[in-house]
Amino acid sequence: MSFTNSIDIEQSTVVIEAAPDNKTRRYDRQLRLWAASGQSALESSRILVISGSATSTSILKNLVLPGIGHFTILDPEKVTPEDAGNNFFLEGPSSIGKSRAEETVRLLVELNDGVEGKAEMRSLEEVLAKDKEWLSDFTIVIAHNLEAVLLDQLASFLWEDTSNPPLVIVRSSGFLAEVYIQYHEHAVIESHPETTQSLQIDKPFPALLEYAMSLDFENMDVTDHGHIPYVIILVRLLEEWKKTHNGSPPTTYAEKQEFKKSVLKMRKKADEENFEEAEAQAYRAWTTTTVPSEIRELFTEPKVLSLTPTSAPFFHLVHALSRFASTGSYIHLQKLYKARAEEEKAIFKSYLQVPVSEDMVDAFVKNSHALKLLKGKKWGALDADPQALANAVETAPKQLATHLALTALSSFATKQQPNAPLTPTMEALTNEALALLPPGTELPEEFEAAVGEVVRAPTADLPNTAALLGGVVAQEVIKMITKQYIPINGSCIIDLIETWTGVL
Repeated sequence: MSFTNSIDIEQSTVVIEAAPDNKTRRYDRQLRLWAASGQSALESSRILVISGSATSTSILKNLVLPGIGHFTILDPEKVTPEDAGNNFFLEGPSSIGKSRAEETVRLLVELNDGVEGKAEMRSLEEVLAKDKEWLSDFTIVIAHNLEAVLLDQLASFLWEDTSNPPLVIVRSSGFLAEVYIQYHEHAVIESHPETTQSLQIDKPFPALLEYAMSLDFENMDVTDHGHIPYVIILVRLLEEWKKTHNGSPPTTYAEKQEFKKSVLKMRKKADEENFEEAEAQAYRAWTTTTVPSEIRELFTEPKVLSLTPTSAPFFHLVHALSRFASTGSYIHLQKLYKARAEEEKAIFKSYLQVPVSEDMVDAFVKNSHALKLLKGKKWGALDADPQALANAVETAPKQLATHLALTALSSFATKQQPNAPLTPTMEALTNEALALLPPGTELPEEFEAAVGEVVRAPTADLPNTAALLGGVVAQEVIKMITKQYIPINGSCIIDLIETWTGVL
């Protein structure tokens, strides 16, 4: 279920391209992942990171290098000896006593002269009390090891309005960590699915069928015969098969095997790879093309059914897609004739009720088989649902154990005296964790190991944990900014002691 995209089957055209500019050379590898549209989104982004910790700067390193537009570090603290010892974006003893935000910004911007960095020495308390709207100026907000009370206030404010930026919560203690992204909805057009599109071989459009049937396979030159695309081979053979099987494709195992053998019988030479490929892809001939269930569900999404001129372009595009699908010409074929592709796009665009950029329309129709609309939850929703936690004891005990240990530490810290050393005990954190569960529910057996690590290193921001989190979090932030690929939906739990990750 997609639109026909263009490819010239009969002949190829030689195109002489200009030499790539400096930016293209610099970002060559990542452009292959998220293309110019994704790079443009990155370069337009504004990132706020709360705290200049080792983990925060490691995350920023992996965002500055690919070329985000701007980042601000919000941190009123001075560099301590501990900071100087574990943060690669500080200059050792010479940074001690200086503003942590200013020092880390100064060194991070050296990584990419195309990125703007700013140090903000206000505290989050001050911002939340006097200047909340400032937070709305950013594309995404990242917070590392924020105090529970402040984190709840920040999450609640950003959740109040759907136009506020997503919030990435990062918690780490020793070799354990958790990453959570708070967002209301996240629409993805370019999800880059691993599954391939259906080629609609069972329902070829007229121009494709006419072309496949017009080729003289028998009298064709051997070289040309060896270059017939496998799609054409299967369309031709399936049509001939239907003529002798009451219009039906192969259905039984024996018929499918017979069909495959007939593909190979069409070879003129034993080494014609295109016919071998057709035989390997023969299942496409009897696989019925249908609209994926996830896409059908989007057609009944309330924001699609109650469309307004101010609705996001994504919902206008989905609405147009639902109308296009109902015309019966919804072809799931990505690589065929340009004329057909342009015809279908013109029909699709006629259903749009508001102007949408040509680039977005092109991306949408190309990826219409794999659209995603993720529904997020407010930070803390899991901990506020004792029954959900109890269910997780059975379904995801390892992930839950780490989550409960980190949550127990956070809760324990709120009861400490201000600026007092954080010295939790196994017993205290176990009691905090049990308080979250329904009465009588036992903690997962993995909890003992997880809480032991948290007690051992409650405030340790270890360089190796920071380095891994830097990659994981930056990857998810890039997914959110570019609206490509599928970000995590839930809590990503990381255990560097046993070296595993999981989603809760």
